Amino acid sequence: MQSNAEQRSFDVMGLLAQHNTRWTLSKYRKNQTVYAQGDPADSVFYVHRGTVKLSVISKLGKEAIVAIRGPDEFCGEGALTGKAPRLATMTAVSPCEILRVEKETIVRLLHQNEEFADYFLTHLLTRTARVEADLVDQLFNSSEMRLARALLLLANYGNDSGLAPLPITINQETLAEMIGATRSRVNFFMNKFRRLGLINYNGKLEVQKGLLNFVLNERPHLEP
Repeated sequence: MQSNAEQRSFDVMGLLAQHNTRWTLSKYRKNQTVYAQGDPADSVFYVHRGTVKLSVISKLGKEAIVAIRGPDEFCGEGALTGKAPRLATMTAVSPCEILRVEKETIVRLLHQNEEFADYFLTHLLTRTARVEADLVDQLFNSSEMRLARALLLLANYGNDSGLAPLPITINQETLAEMIGATRSRVNFFMNKFRRLGLINYNGKLEVQKGLLNFVLNERPHLEP
């Protein structure tokens, strides 16, 4: 199994260029839809640059963000399980460059290229662990702790060893949808984090390392 550093350094685009594969690289504007809930699931997407969100709309019209994905992450892997429709909508949160790879191409590479298969398996296992952690977060943590954790995940903490704050491109409405809270509640906690020096929020959002200690050391409390 690959380490995190090896996984990040794997050249997916280089591999595809070396093989006779069917794929396209497209640019997307902020808020542009990549694929929609209910579309045919006939391909897998790879985020080369930028950030996307995956959202689901219920039969009653309520929308929820179920994931945020960044560079070097796959989306739409459900296409590999059959011909079921897309379960979520994928939308660009920032300007993006995204690869669309035919399902058959991914299947062939998984069978023929051991290095890619190892990379893809590591990706899926990491994704599964994150989904489980997200579920625990929603069930047991306050919205303040959910927001802090979401900011850390968006800043990619754990994959960066520097001391400088890490920038994030996301608005409060999206954060509120991610953690299942109101925008006013998110704004309240963001102001608190800024007063504590845990984030910078002047035109652009930057997450400080101290936010991780806040999550690890702060005792959860019941909300009113």
